Amino acid sequence: MSEDLNKIIYSSRELDSSVEKVYSAFSNPLHLKNWWGPEGFSNTIHEFDLRPQGRWVLTMHGPEKGNYENSSVFKEVVPNKLICWRRISQPIFDMEIGFEKLSDFKSRISFKMIFDTVEECEKVKRFAIPKNEENFDRLENELQEMK
Repeated sequence: MSEDLNKIIYSSRELDSSVEKVYSAFSNPLHLKNWWGPEGFSNTIHEFDLRPQGRWVLTMHGPEKGNYENSSVFKEVVPNKLICWRRISQPIFDMEIGFEKLSDFKSRISFKMIFDTVEECEKVKRFAIPKNEENFDRLENELQEMK
């Protein structure tokens, strides 16, 4: 079964860090809270159970105003390779984060957002693509801070 590309938003970035370090930036909530989301956002992580059927519940705090509640259930976790989850708060979609080793000190991270309908994907696409880039910028900053 082939995927309908009209229901997918894909973003990726090459990073000057090992795949293990990049994976740690996501898998450790003490690092994740510092970079998850667009520029200017901060996070309160209420629950982070990184295993299949585990829950991830967080509040994203907007830079001007607003708190955005996010709730997801992890579907698949393959350390240093892949993390998949289903959002159970709006907007609903499946998220796949890929971690690819390019060399000992280079890796690629990818975000693949898979929506149930083309319409839902189109609603999110116009802001998700630039916001994913901001997310990657913040990840690069966090990787610089990590020891």
